[in-house]
Amino acid sequence: MKKQSLLMKFYLIVVFLLMYLPIFYLILFAFNRGDYMTSFTGFSLRHFATMFADTRLMGILLNTFIIALLSSLVATLVGTFGALGIYLLKRRNLQNVFLGLNNILMVSPDVIIGASFLILFTMAGLALGFGSVLIAHIAFSIPIVVLLVLPKLNEMDSALIRAAQDLGARPYQVLSYVILPYIWTGIMAGFFMTITYSLDDFAVTFFVTGNGFTTLSVEIYARARQGIDLSINALSALMFLVSLVLVIIYYFIANHKQKGSGKHKRATVNQQLGGGVQ
Repeated sequence: MKKQSLLMKFYLIVVFLLMYLPIFYLILFAFNRGDYMTSFTGFSLRHFATMFADTRLMGILLNTFIIALLSSLVATLVGTFGALGIYLLKRRNLQNVFLGLNNILMVSPDVIIGASFLILFTMAGLALGFGSVLIAHIAFSIPIVVLLVLPKLNEMDSALIRAAQDLGARPYQVLSYVILPYIWTGIMAGFFMTITYSLDDFAVTFFVTGNGFTTLSVEIYARARQGIDLSINALSALMFLVSLVLVIIYYFIANHKQKGSGKHKRATVNQQLGGGVQ
């Protein structure tokens, strides 16, 4: 048993090293005084200065964050109500059908999805640019939200909804005071997950960009074909920091919600015990 535990720890260490060493290697050379990743010649912030001085790159970075934020907000709203719709379906077979349709975008290759959106926008006469990228990002983000919110709904005791209805609560009150507080952590998980998916998406975005509009992943790909500039390393370090901040924010939100839920349960139990004593 002890030997298995050591093997598992060793396996986890190897996995994390394989995942994070390339990232840390890339970030390390963002602080390199030289211009190449062959050797570290000294500490310098000049590549960060070059990155921030590149107005085109900063504009693309802003576009990327705007797309990620807007698409995540819309996808979280639509995906949450989509999960509610699937949850409220009474027939199990019908639930599985809609859940399967939802999962198509999750399992389909990104190249196929991107090409499909390109054909759709071309047939509809929609100019490629900000609008096409936003619609595509919303579309592939919705299934992510559904898959993260639906398990929280399945965990919820349906007796809570029936009790609220028996007490005279209107549908919007049941939604506001019973359902949404319970699934809030799933909603926030979906929101932050879709932001990260939108920030690093390349394949779908590559097909639907146009009219001079592009996102960070497509721009990095275009620059990488001409030779890696260490300002890209600096930009990657910045993006890694942003992702880390998003994870920390979600952790604190989820942790705060769990503590608040625990306090509420204890208060309810104490109130019931107090009522029983009286």
